[in-house]
Amino acid sequence: QVQLVESGGGSVQAGGSLRLSCAADEYAYNGRCMGWFRRTPVKEREGVASITTDIPDTYYADSVKGRFTISRDDAKNMLYLQMNNLKPEDTAMYFCAADVRDYCWVMRGAPYNYEYLGQGTQVTVSS
Repeated sequence: QVQLVESGGGSVQAGGSLRLSCAADEYAYNGRCMGWFRRTPVKEREGVASITTDIPDTYYADSVKGRFTISRDDAKNMLYLQMNNLKPEDTAMYFCAADVRDYCWVMRGAPYNYEYLGQGTQVTVSS
């Protein structure tokens, strides 16, 4: 069973930073696409960022562009999401996702549609 385990969530004041981490098993990590999405009671699912090794390339939702950075550490099979200048509207459960299919990059804006999903880590931003 493919494993993706998120960590790094927490509570922070607006303007602060957090770095989310996702530990992936080798199968998931060596897939073409990895990404982050978030879920709130109001906005059920929102793609946040994706990264592919193919081109390589990255994708960011407009709502996080310029504030969040997605990255990979190939030596550790880790995916990261550096979140700066956090806003209360960033409050959500954040999930890591991975996909090994050839066409996964067409879903870069919706990583919740990737094959494998983690269990999530909560981020709360107070004003």
